[in-house]
Amino acid sequence: MTSRISDSGDRADSARNPYDSGLDRNAANHVPLSPLSFLPRAALVHPHAVALVYGERQWSWSEVFIRCRRLASALRARGIGRGDTVAAMLPNVPAMFEAHYGVPATGAVLNTLNTRLDAPAIAFMLDHGEARVLLVDPEYAAVVNEAMALLRGPRPLLVRVDDDAAPPGPPIGELDYEALLEQGDPEAPWSGPADEWDAIALNYTSGTTGDPKGVVTHHRGAYLNAADNAINWPLPRHPVYLWTLPMFHCNGWCFPWTMALVAGTSICLRRVDPAVIFDLVRRHRITHLCGAPIVYSMLVNAPAQMREGIGHRIQGQIAGAAPPAAVIEACTAMGIDLTHVYGLTEVYGPAGICEPQPQWDALPPDERARMIGRQGVPGPLQEAMTVLDPTTLQPVPWDGETIGEVVFRGNIVMKGYLKNPSATAAAFAGGWFHTGDLAVVHADGYVKIRDRSKDVIISGGENISSIEVEDILHRHPAVMLAAVVAMPDPKWGEVPCAFVELKPDAQASETELIEFCRANLARFKVPKQVVFGPLPRTSTGKIQKFVLRSQVKSTDALA
Repeated sequence: MTSRISDSGDRADSARNPYDSGLDRNAANHVPLSPLSFLPRAALVHPHAVALVYGERQWSWSEVFIRCRRLASALRARGIGRGDTVAAMLPNVPAMFEAHYGVPATGAVLNTLNTRLDAPAIAFMLDHGEARVLLVDPEYAAVVNEAMALLRGPRPLLVRVDDDAAPPGPPIGELDYEALLEQGDPEAPWSGPADEWDAIALNYTSGTTGDPKGVVTHHRGAYLNAADNAINWPLPRHPVYLWTLPMFHCNGWCFPWTMALVAGTSICLRRVDPAVIFDLVRRHRITHLCGAPIVYSMLVNAPAQMREGIGHRIQGQIAGAAPPAAVIEACTAMGIDLTHVYGLTEVYGPAGICEPQPQWDALPPDERARMIGRQGVPGPLQEAMTVLDPTTLQPVPWDGETIGEVVFRGNIVMKGYLKNPSATAAAFAGGWFHTGDLAVVHADGYVKIRDRSKDVIISGGENISSIEVEDILHRHPAVMLAAVVAMPDPKWGEVPCAFVELKPDAQASETELIEFCRANLARFKVPKQVVFGPLPRTSTGKIQKFVLRSQVKSTDALA
């Protein structure tokens, strides 16, 4: 589960080592790793293969390469270069894909913004990241205009990315994106960074407690994680990939760069809509997609007629602290073979994988889903993912019972948090990146998360995993989504409270769900209250438990 290369001081002195003498790095034998190198190769080897599809339009790899060169050239002409930040407030449209190449090709850093953010959050990030340019979709014009009025620092150049599919909004932007590209040179030189440790992207954490932290990633890590995606799944050459995962989220788990590596076709998707998704699956014969559990839950709960005419199986990646086994089972039955990946923004998205074993195929569906639902092992190009005792930093035994903290180490780990040395030092304490996820290690070396440290419910001195309770609730036929948080209790200190979103046209009472849990859980783990209604979610599908926790503090809110 872990590996380490010794760097002890017993190496022969380099002056006496014949393998060092006269064998130096030079331009012929050493090039900094960067995912920017994947694009010119795709354009050279597969110039006519379809790279991007959006609506009725499509672009080949040679055309995408030209557009990215134009973007980089036009930005350079405006003084954008190393150390600068270019932000993007865009849905999954072609310009967002192109920005993943054109922006870092200038030496600048790409800051993709969560499209569900409010104006104060956007203003904070633009100020903190010192964005000089902001690519913005007309749909977000109102919130961006509001954010501009809140800025404390210089205002970035607003570049409007027009889209006929965007809802109408107020005017925004000093320049149109296509006009910006026209200012660029289609034959501009293309090169990666001088140093692979240079920053390639800036991604902000959710900031549920105080200001969000700016995660800085580097070219080396992006290169390796993009390659890891292709190795992990594995991806064939020329897959047809549907963008159900937001590109703003961990840079789309590095898949914008992976798609050039395998010369695949990216089917752009403005918003997640099951009817649109199934139509695109039929039209383009989608082979691969990624998303949070909520995306797959929406697909399996969509009317059966939406899936008519789809006869091929689809490969899907699912991420989340613990995707419900019921969702995994339903996807398999529907024709989507899921691979569970695990990670955080700080490790470029997925840096761990629940790599399937052949013997799992012979297991009953529910047991197989339970095996797939684990967080697994480190990806091939990540040095280590393990579970350590948070006090001693020693590995926990592989007994499936002893709880510790999931930690990462390797090249697919962030540089650190922008302008936040104390948070960076805390995150890297003891030479590991600390995730805050509590987990066990099973006898086969596979990690299984029990909970986030902040989500564990301590009731009468007993620890209750909110994930365990949620997994049982998801097995009820009427439940689409469930989240469990701690509710204050005068006797036990705190007890589980369940928030439940039912499937369309389904019915279930509080008593029914509590009795269902009582039949499947130890009595002290059973929710003492069930609240029905839509669950607050981020744009990547994660349930915002901090909102629910604030709700349970008010008796009136649950009355």
